Amino acid sequence: MEQMENEKYFKSGPVWKSIFVMAVPSVVIILVMIFYNLADMFFIAMLNDTAQVAAISLVGPVFSILAAVATMVGNGGCTTIANAFGAKDLEEGKIYSSVSIWFTCLCGVVVTVILLVAANPVLAFLGTPEDSWIPAKEYYNVLIAGSTFILLGNTLAMLVRAEGAMKESLVSNLMGTVINLVLDPLFILVFRMGAAGAAMATVLGNVAATVYLAIYILRKGNIVTLDIRYAMKKPKALLRVLAIGLPNGIGSILSGFASTFSNQLLASYGTNAIAAMAAAGKGTMINDFLVMAVCMGCQPLLSYSYGAKDFARLKEIIKKLLILLFGTGFSVMVLCLVFRQGLIGMFLKEAVVAELGVQMLTILMLTSPLIGIGYLVTSYLQATNRPTRAIVLSVLRQGALLIPSLYVMNFLFGIHGIMWAYVVSTVLATAVALVLYFTQKRKEKEVLTA
Repeated sequence: MEQMENEKYFKSGPVWKSIFVMAVPSVVIILVMIFYNLADMFFIAMLNDTAQVAAISLVGPVFSILAAVATMVGNGGCTTIANAFGAKDLEEGKIYSSVSIWFTCLCGVVVTVILLVAANPVLAFLGTPEDSWIPAKEYYNVLIAGSTFILLGNTLAMLVRAEGAMKESLVSNLMGTVINLVLDPLFILVFRMGAAGAAMATVLGNVAATVYLAIYILRKGNIVTLDIRYAMKKPKALLRVLAIGLPNGIGSILSGFASTFSNQLLASYGTNAIAAMAAAGKGTMINDFLVMAVCMGCQPLLSYSYGAKDFARLKEIIKKLLILLFGTGFSVMVLCLVFRQGLIGMFLKEAVVAELGVQMLTILMLTSPLIGIGYLVTSYLQATNRPTRAIVLSVLRQGALLIPSLYVMNFLFGIHGIMWAYVVSTVLATAVALVLYFTQKRKEKEVLTA
């Protein structure tokens, strides 16, 4: 089968070519996701209503939590399946895929019920000001109603990559994105649904992607399966999936909370400050998503090499990924700084708000070349079955360092302190990542020479 033929990229193909084959589909998927994420705010901005722009940013952390669950299960499932694939244990791989899929379904139902019932308290916690309350709640309700499909669409796309189904993963995301892009202007501008229209387009895009991947798995799936009987054979396998995927999940969850706390602090400076940060955050989102896409796309390579005990190849993959990630971060930083006026102008039409957005973007982009290091070390720790250390790194990078920095820097320097808090926490997190990586490498060397 085609998926099995792709094993050569895991096992013995030239490292740069293998990285290219594994990373490009993931990067394309992320680029498309970035495009429609930007499109949501772009079409909302055409309404000339800053409160609507702010509404998307305010509810953004909820979407981050949904993405966190999908990332946690999808990446954990992808890694464990790839490990089993490398060890030639296809039965175990099917068990991991089944528990991942059915746990995602359960989470979708639970999340939908709880978050719809708790809509008002959640919006209040997110720091939603009065002038953004109505559009924020409309956006929130539609997004949560479709959360099961958002979770499944993203989880399935990651799982099928573990068996080499890059094309199917790419097609599903392209399909969902095209639908989103077509429906965005229709719902937002023609039907005048505003932020709720953006959420509706997102949900319907994910419904299409989920259906497409489910059909693929039923017809052509080799390791990934929807058969619940495999999950019932070994339900405890879910614990390993969650343990491996938890670092990514925690990172996304804490990132969402950090955005919430940031918005709460920015709310004291007015809705314009929230909207400005929302626009500036698109620049950092581009970089974060790209380096995350490379790491997640190449996660099966790392996991397979470790599962096959090919440590020389594992080392070479890491070295070349580091070069690629640093170069990507540096390139995005330069492009965003050169075109910062145009980028911010896409989303903010008021001159005063746009100027603040440009200031925020300039500061936030300074540490872009360093972001990939944290993601790479996290992927390495996951692939080498060091989930606890990966969790520690994710907690530090997205929460334990960033959230306190936001409050301390705001207290000391006001709104500019909030901007610089992201820089300070990124530098500190990168230093911790390097310490964890070299410590782990030294221990592995001691084991091999013992």
